[in-house]
Amino acid sequence: MNRMKDLQKNLFGGTTSNARQFGMIFTLVAIVLLFQILTAGLTLTSGNLIAVVSQYSYILILAIGMLMVIVAGHIDLSVGSVAAFTGIIVAKAMEEYSLSWPLGILLGLLVGVLIGAWQGFWVAYIGIPAFIVTLAGMMLFRGGNQYIGNADTVPVPEGFREIGAGFLPEAGPDTGYNNLTLLLGLAACAGLVWREFKARQTRHEMKADVAPLWITGIRLAVMIGVIVFATLRFAGGRIGTSLPISGIILIVLVLAYSYYTRNTIGGRHIYAVGGNARAAELSGVKLKRVNFLVMMNMSVLAALAGMIFVARSAASGPQDGLSWELDAIAAVFIGGAAVSGGLGTVSGSIVGGLVMALLNNGLQLEGVGSDMVQIIKGLVLLLAVAFDVYNKSQGHFSIIGALMRPLRRDDATAMPKEPQPPVPDTDTTKVAG
Repeated sequence: MNRMKDLQKNLFGGTTSNARQFGMIFTLVAIVLLFQILTAGLTLTSGNLIAVVSQYSYILILAIGMLMVIVAGHIDLSVGSVAAFTGIIVAKAMEEYSLSWPLGILLGLLVGVLIGAWQGFWVAYIGIPAFIVTLAGMMLFRGGNQYIGNADTVPVPEGFREIGAGFLPEAGPDTGYNNLTLLLGLAACAGLVWREFKARQTRHEMKADVAPLWITGIRLAVMIGVIVFATLRFAGGRIGTSLPISGIILIVLVLAYSYYTRNTIGGRHIYAVGGNARAAELSGVKLKRVNFLVMMNMSVLAALAGMIFVARSAASGPQDGLSWELDAIAAVFIGGAAVSGGLGTVSGSIVGGLVMALLNNGLQLEGVGSDMVQIIKGLVLLLAVAFDVYNKSQGHFSIIGALMRPLRRDDATAMPKEPQPPVPDTDTTKVAG
């Protein structure tokens, strides 16, 4: 009996979590299994999984930036237009001025920085709500895209296309798989094991509660099993395809931003501002700088997402970026962010984005029309948030609230010892979105 309680308490979340905290992950698994049955096994084929990552990586990249914006208590409606505006500038520069594609990428990132600085200035230093600033930006940069491109499509060179349509190359002996993808999966498994035991060692040193070793072993076995399955799927695609380059970019960003938001002072300041901006400012947080950098970061990631989309499409066009902001916002809220700010994780937003991506993919494989796809996606978003808000208001289990508990408690032990702004207890002060 005690072993069952230990397993329920620690398997997926350490000493302060349990399996219910991973409701969104279970939802994702349920969607995959449902469509795997309905499509007669097409959902989990190598070709389909590779296509999903290639087609939706730019939305997941946007979700990372949008998570930080929403956690800080803002919203950004301009990301689709910023992506399209950046895409046309880069495409025009490479076509008309023979700019090399590496310099084209740098130009695109610079455009993102400048746009982010523009919007961040109005939000942080003038005090105009981000909703208004980015609504203006949505119209401004959409018009700029059509003006610069003259409403035409502009092709991009072959080298540039690799960031959106390229894959890890074939290398080494013929194993029937893409060897570089196999090595990447092996490195991920090794990193996971190292991280798990490093965390156990840290908790031992802090004299904190440590999950039994056998539970750690089960948890590692489950996660490694998922990594191995995904690695074999991506490595086993048809010759010339494997893990997309855009997927690698996404993985790097997820790791970097997860570390930043969970383990750095700057990341904790974003949560403090979203939890209670006034209290954070009184505690020494530079409120204007945090808001400025959050808005700038969002535009840089939007510029990157726009370039990846243009690279995959082989051309920039006037319809690029339409409704991207809605998909990114939906991914963040489904992944557990609170409407009022202060709550959310990068990994949760990625899970939310995958829920939407695989739902969209499965419906397309089933031949459902685009009109019904939009209706179903809208209902999923509304019901996911409404269900959690209802449970929270009734004092019942809240998926979103539970998902955030490790962030509020466990991560607090990893914060620097210098004074930090207090983050309010959201269980009593907020209704999670």
